[in-house]
Amino acid sequence: MIWAIVVAAGSGTRYGGLKQFEVLGDRPIVAWAVEHPRALAAGVVLVVPPDHLDADWPEVQVVVAGGLTRSDSVRAGLAAVPAAADAVLVHDAARPGARRETFEQVLDALDTADAAVPGLAVPDTLRHLDGLALDRERIVAVQTPQAFRAGVLRAAHATGEQATDDATLVERAGGRVVVVPGTPEAMKITTKDDLRVLAALLA
Repeated sequence: MIWAIVVAAGSGTRYGGLKQFEVLGDRPIVAWAVEHPRALAAGVVLVVPPDHLDADWPEVQVVVAGGLTRSDSVRAGLAAVPAAADAVLVHDAARPGARRETFEQVLDALDTADAAVPGLAVPDTLRHLDGLALDRERIVAVQTPQAFRAGVLRAAHATGEQATDDATLVERAGGRVVVVPGTPEAMKITTKDDLRVLAALLA
């Protein structure tokens, strides 16, 4: 049984407001973000800012308040996922352009791994601040949705550690993480310029 957590609890500091509720095309960003999880999972847990709990969320089964950090927010969502769930999808509302096939690919990858993430090739030359260049052929930009064996994800979050994504926590706990192809449309919306770029990509 698959459940999904859609994280939409960010404060949008760099964006200048709650970007997850901005309109993209004909609907709010958060509505785009829950579309594919709703179709593929038995249930969706939406994690929102505490002052948005009373809003009407007809597309999801459970709504919970987020925490101070992303990891805290995912933990709040995970607590609402039924114990019987075998797999958990975690998706950031700030990536509303993720394709349905990406959701399917990360779930399929759980046949041989504890977790799966989409990764997009990095076209630029990258350097450490200490001057060392990185081999870009061995580097990807990690996106969501990410898929996890439910027990592994719960164990990783039980440590109480913090990370910018959940696959990092699973890897720290000894889990095996694999990478599937990412897509440009799954770009993260951080600024208003990002929203305009994504709108053009989706058009």
